[in-house]
Amino acid sequence: MFTRTLLAAVALSFAAAPMAQAQQHYGHDRKPGYTHTTKKKVIVKRHNWRKGERYSDWRGRPAVRDYHRHGLRKPARGQQWVKVDNSYLLMSVATGLILGVAAGR
Repeated sequence: MFTRTLLAAVALSFAAAPMAQAQQHYGHDRKPGYTHTTKKKVIVKRHNWRKGERYSDWRGRPAVRDYHRHGLRKPARGQQWVKVDNSYLLMSVATGLILGVAAGR
């Protein structure tokens, strides 16, 4: 008698387990106290660099030493390449003027 009751209880638990997991959630998967936050869109301001413009913050950027690898020509004396966003700017070291612009790859 005891074994029949035990086997019936085990069989019932196997049948009831999938039904308990098949509940509909209706989007209540969040933890208690969870608040929905919206993400802010980041707007990337692009700049169209031109020869003759002055770029004041160019000294804060590292100079491009391997210019051949990026398809850039060798800078003359007093010039250096600087990468800004996705562009390479040929800068005059003395004045900070842009002497050339090349698109990054």
